[in-house]
Amino acid sequence: MNVILSHIDLILYTWVGLAVVVFIALFFISAPYGRYAGTGWGPMIPVRWAWIAMEAVSPILFLVAFVWSKHRDPVAVVLMCLWVGHYVYRAFIFPFLLRPGSHLMPLSVVLMSVLFNSINAGANGIYLFVAGSGYSASWVQDPRFFIGVGLFTTGFIIHLVSDRSLRHLRGRDETGYKIPKGGLFNYISCPNYFGEIIEWTGWAIATWNLAGLSFAVWTIANLMPRARAHHKWYVRTFPDYPSKRRAVLPFIF
Repeated sequence: MNVILSHIDLILYTWVGLAVVVFIALFFISAPYGRYAGTGWGPMIPVRWAWIAMEAVSPILFLVAFVWSKHRDPVAVVLMCLWVGHYVYRAFIFPFLLRPGSHLMPLSVVLMSVLFNSINAGANGIYLFVAGSGYSASWVQDPRFFIGVGLFTTGFIIHLVSDRSLRHLRGRDETGYKIPKGGLFNYISCPNYFGEIIEWTGWAIATWNLAGLSFAVWTIANLMPRARAHHKWYVRTFPDYPSKRRAVLPFIF
């Protein structure tokens, strides 16, 4: 198992290095989905089925790791429930909350996301259940565990509430975009992304391993540039957009 971990560690260090490159690149190129969807990225598919395909791989691979597991200690099971709970929402609830006729998504983006989620879920699942040393019962008393779980839960709630606010911006027959208001939207343009950053930072602290850290780094690398792009789009689109609002970190960025 130590040999497996040493190889996974090498892959993950490379993976984190790639995240830094992607972080820089995404400040210049917006991933082509949602309001940035366009031509030139191959065939397009309905966004509902795109989200299911992209996100479902994560809970499935995690459960495969659990079935294959060496460590089924209670702490690892609690962490698995957090992971699966997030991705059940993302893969099997969120897509069906989208409005009919939502944007299409390029198949190439879907396939890249499936690859990313496969690597991410595979690494975290292997660390948690297969090749790691497991968690002792005393880990639940460690500040890293309850702080991490608390952050994860807080971030997930922020994410859910923000998603709901965005879905209810428009009336049944309305189209187009509006300025979101209320709650964290009074301070940042993308509290849904802020919630995810908090969530997976909590995951990294609660798991306290390289796989968890790599996911937190990738979450920041993907979402901070996209939040900045959203914020700049709002400022360009709405002349009355609140000038003191930041992109994703209240009062900072």
